[in-house]
Amino acid sequence: MTATANPYVTVSCAMSLDGYLDSARPPRLMLSNTADLDRVDDTRARNDVILVGARTIRLDDPRLVVRSARRQARRTATGLTPSPWKATVTASGELDPGAAFFTAGDAEKLVYCPRDAGGRIRRRLGSAATVVPLAEEVRMTDLVADLGRRGARRLMVEGGGTTLTQFLAAGLVDELHVCVAPFFVGDGRAPRFVGDAAFPWTEKHPARLVEALPIGDVVLLRYALSERFEGRP
Repeated sequence: MTATANPYVTVSCAMSLDGYLDSARPPRLMLSNTADLDRVDDTRARNDVILVGARTIRLDDPRLVVRSARRQARRTATGLTPSPWKATVTASGELDPGAAFFTAGDAEKLVYCPRDAGGRIRRRLGSAATVVPLAEEVRMTDLVADLGRRGARRLMVEGGGTTLTQFLAAGLVDELHVCVAPFFVGDGRAPRFVGDAAFPWTEKHPARLVEALPIGDVVLLRYALSERFEGRP
């Protein structure tokens, strides 16, 4: 399948009331609840690719698969793999081919990296993933364009903070999902939702809130960030 446009991009994350994605030290901080995790699973099932940064793989070892058997069956009935492709971006190439990102599920795994790191990362990962060297420095615009050429129509970006910042600052995001937990982290050493950047949405050009949905003790905020916003819950 050949796509004619960049994939529709949804950024999805959970944060504390003071904007942190996690605590400063293990174990991983739970910022969501069972009902919201099920919502995230449904969103995953509707996408073609799930992307996280390499640091998220190293720290959290996420599986990034669709958990619901019903949703897996819905995908396979239409000729798709049970879970979407996975993608990550790395400059260092410090990735363990035994990580769950590479071993869980049978969908395609893509690793984007700078051009001069491609050979070294291929040797490290072997057959665990397809390594995709881009320019001297990986730009999210190039990454998204490559996914479009590969036929991806919908991309879900789940973190971490550096990756979220890069996608948002580049103006590549069509839809933003932020789950807000009912507590504070209060530790400047912890990872934040986004870092410093020039974002397209400012006090003079605010993002459009399309939904504020309580889900138990957390709240889902959905924002339309582009004219391509589809409006589906």
